[in-house]
Amino acid sequence: MDPEGSMLDESGRRRKVHGMLKLYYGLNEEGKAPEQPQSLDPCDINGPHFDPELYLNKLRRECSLGELMDHETCMVKQIRSLDSDMQTLVYENYNKFISATDTIRKMKNDFKKMEDEMDCLSANMAAITDFSASISGTLQDQHAQITKLSGVHTLLRKLQFLFELPARLNKCLELQAYAQAVSSHRRARCVLQQYSHLPSFKGIQDDCNAIMEKLAQELRQKFRWEDGGTSAKDLSECVELLLQLDEPAEELCEKFLSHARSRLEQDLQGLEAEIKPHLPIPAVKEFIDRGCNEFVSSLCLVITSYQELFINHAQTGELLKAFVDDLAARYFSLVERRIQEEKGVSDNSLLVRALDRFHRRLQAVSKLLPGSTVPNQGTEIVIRAATERVKQYLTALQSFYMDSLTDVRQALATPRLSVAALLSSLSASILNQIKSVLASVHLFTAKDITFSNKPYFKGEFCSQGVRENLVVNFIRFVCQSSRQFCESAGDKGGSTPPALLLLLSRLCLDFETSTISYILTLTDEQFLVQHQNPITPVTTLCGEAREAAQKLLNHYVKVQGLIISQMLRKSVETRDWVNTIEPRNVRAVMKRVVEDTTSIDVQVGLLYEEGVRKAHSSDSSKRTFSVYSSSRQQPRYAASYTPSAPMDTNLLSNIHKLFSERIDIFSSVEFNKVSVMTGIIKISLKTFLECVRLRTFGRYGLQQIQVDCHYLQMYLWRFVSDENLVHFLLDEIVGSSAHRCLDPCPMEQSVIEVICERG
Repeated sequence: MDPEGSMLDESGRRRKVHGMLKLYYGLNEEGKAPEQPQSLDPCDINGPHFDPELYLNKLRRECSLGELMDHETCMVKQIRSLDSDMQTLVYENYNKFISATDTIRKMKNDFKKMEDEMDCLSANMAAITDFSASISGTLQDQHAQITKLSGVHTLLRKLQFLFELPARLNKCLELQAYAQAVSSHRRARCVLQQYSHLPSFKGIQDDCNAIMEKLAQELRQKFRWEDGGTSAKDLSECVELLLQLDEPAEELCEKFLSHARSRLEQDLQGLEAEIKPHLPIPAVKEFIDRGCNEFVSSLCLVITSYQELFINHAQTGELLKAFVDDLAARYFSLVERRIQEEKGVSDNSLLVRALDRFHRRLQAVSKLLPGSTVPNQGTEIVIRAATERVKQYLTALQSFYMDSLTDVRQALATPRLSVAALLSSLSASILNQIKSVLASVHLFTAKDITFSNKPYFKGEFCSQGVRENLVVNFIRFVCQSSRQFCESAGDKGGSTPPALLLLLSRLCLDFETSTISYILTLTDEQFLVQHQNPITPVTTLCGEAREAAQKLLNHYVKVQGLIISQMLRKSVETRDWVNTIEPRNVRAVMKRVVEDTTSIDVQVGLLYEEGVRKAHSSDSSKRTFSVYSSSRQQPRYAASYTPSAPMDTNLLSNIHKLFSERIDIFSSVEFNKVSVMTGIIKISLKTFLECVRLRTFGRYGLQQIQVDCHYLQMYLWRFVSDENLVHFLLDEIVGSSAHRCLDPCPMEQSVIEVICERG
């Protein structure tokens, strides 16, 4: 059986029994009868006027036999229950009754003993009172005489003190107990001054004045010690004693500050010796700790002592402020010199802890000297140090980015990784480096740093220092340094690898789409940047990144187009097109153009999406060319061409150009592979066309151009967004060749196809 359950049942049973008894006797919870009007009904069994005969007669009249028997049974049960409960209560409280009886018996015995002691005490007090009255009566006649003798004794002691005062002062002077000597002299000075008209007192006064003058000279001598032998505590005691000797407060102020300056300058010289160029520089936290423990602590002690000593001389306050500001300026210059030597960005915690200690100790100066500019100057040093640290981190980020680009260029020179892998590695390394720098800078805003939550530091530092001067400036540096690769001169784009231009364009585009928003959101969350200050919007940075990406991609298209154009230009300029032999193969340079274009297509496809193409015709790779520009739409003019009618064909070509769509060769490209390849091919074929226009061709030269153009058309249409653009430019090339041909005799189309398929 559960013991706890049984205890609960027992407790409940007792409460029930007590409740029934209270109900029977008409008591409330406090054991008192409730105040309610008494019932006058003689049939109320619980009322004071209950009449049994009337109650029984009423029951016999109103109830049947069965009801009477039930009523009797119920009443018997209630009587038995009450008797049982009463017996239970008696058994339960039996021990309490016995204990109460014992306690009452014990109390009777204790009170009897206490009564005897009180009687004894009363008798003793009466005896003491009688004895005191007897003594008072005996001494009543001699009380006045005793009082008079006591006064004479006190006077004699004072006179003895006065006569022994010169000897006492000399003894104190020998033992250098200056404070005791001054105290003794001050006690006797008023009396000696009052009775100076008496010769004996006059002699004592003169002797004491001579001794105190000698003492004052010894105290003044301590101010003249230049070796710093007097401690700040001793110095304060000297000043206090001299003030008690009525020395001029202004003169003592100057001497006190002069002596304090010599000691504080020794501390400054010790700090300056630690940062000399030829010596190893101590850790910044050690340097700050030494400055706080020595210079700042001594300065606070000087301020406290000065204010305690000269508190009643208000005109000396300006001297103290000038004194503190002058020495603090020298100390701050040393601190800034040491902080400027902290150029490494590997561990920022030491600098932050040092600045926190520096700022914390200067708050004591602000409490001791409320009007001083020292705390504000110290705060400016902390702000400048934090700002300079942010600049160092920005420089480190910039160096890291340029080093990463150098690594990428070296990797592109020895292609072991794809461009996509290099881009992923570069993006991840930049993001991780930014996170690492933000974590280091975040130490300035830690909760346990005293200046981190100050309004003059946190708001400006987080919004302008970290967000704008660090993160935003680095993002702009990435965009600007990337744009600088587009400014290199030369036909081949200088020394910048085209793949690097493509990679950087994609990097800037990724910055615009996601990276910038992520970095700035991370910065705002970590540093709780308040947007009340003017900050650079995300959209502005994204626009700059997109502009840089567009410029890089346009330059990439231009560079790759110029590389292919250079091959085509040399192939046209170095060949004798009038006396060339009959074509039997496609020229090698055309195969190289197709190979390079395919390689570029693969490279661009690793970083950019495919893009949208126009629907291709079913015979794109079998397209034939006429020997006249744009004559594919009017083939009937081709057969009628004779050397005697060149103006007709030229006229037809020029008329068609008027109504054909103008092709913008160097237009901006979109961020997809098809647009990039279209731009490169436009530049290449346009260069080919312009070179052809500067040459004169023979019969076989024209036929070679036909073969080359057909070979290019077989492959290049796959790379562009609109195959008609390739067809138009190749038509122009073949037509220009025919216009500049001395013997325009085109090759059969079937022969051209055989040569190209064999090539």
